Amino acid sequence: MWKADGWKDYEVIDCSKGEKLERWGNYLLIRPDPQIIWDTKKQHQGWKKPNGHYHRSVKGGGEWEFFALPQQWSIGYQDLVFHLKPFSFKHTGLFPEQAANWDWFGDKIRNSGRSIKVLNLFAYTGGATLAAAKAGASVTHVDASKGMVSWAKENAKASGLEQAPIRWIVDDCVKFVQREIRRGNHYDAIIMDPPSYGRGPKGEIWKIEDCIHSLVMLCATLLSPDPLFFLINSYTTGLAPSVLSYILSVELKPLLKGYVQAEEVGLPVTSNDLILPCGASGRWSAC
Repeated sequence: MWKADGWKDYEVIDCSKGEKLERWGNYLLIRPDPQIIWDTKKQHQGWKKPNGHYHRSVKGGGEWEFFALPQQWSIGYQDLVFHLKPFSFKHTGLFPEQAANWDWFGDKIRNSGRSIKVLNLFAYTGGATLAAAKAGASVTHVDASKGMVSWAKENAKASGLEQAPIRWIVDDCVKFVQREIRRGNHYDAIIMDPPSYGRGPKGEIWKIEDCIHSLVMLCATLLSPDPLFFLINSYTTGLAPSVLSYILSVELKPLLKGYVQAEEVGLPVTSNDLILPCGASGRWSAC
């Protein structure tokens, strides 16, 4: 498992009975997690005195309950700064387990000895974009939500990357890739963080199980003659890491050789030194 164990401003303190107790900077949040199926005693005092608690509804969705939590606050990871705020469906604007991938591809970019162009699809609030830019890459950041792209720009400014070579694109990711192919553009690295389920601007249904392979096939044609890496993230519990490994192996290795790895990504749990699984990642790299 790839662990995001470099955080100072974030930690999973404990997890039990479908919920996790997290520290985000100076604030404690309780949020649901479907993978937490164990029932252990909730001993930490934070379970009784959180700053925010997201309650799932038996009918789907849910709502926040707040206790002295600001509308927005910030945390840092290394030299990056992220603005946080609780919003719909339990999210805060950041997936901290992805720091394991930021560290991996950041080293790849810094050690490449050349200019690297990165395409970040489904780029959300910009965690991977900022990590790649900080490492020295030029990044094309694509997300269908104008609000998410604006949020990512705020994070870039807070991280001192306002003038970094980042191209901000509000667009459907699949359609953007198709246009880039027609334009003849290429990238040295591709990152994709697709949702498990979503709808396009005209109501098109996206299901990762049905769409991820075809998207990887499309993106493979965008890679430069000397690509550096390709990263896929998945939060779908039924999509095993080996599935991501298989897709990358059949689409990239026959043409590019290189190496494919796939693992669960996870976060250390302070109360017991175990690892909370948070999804999976597949990585292709040239070396």
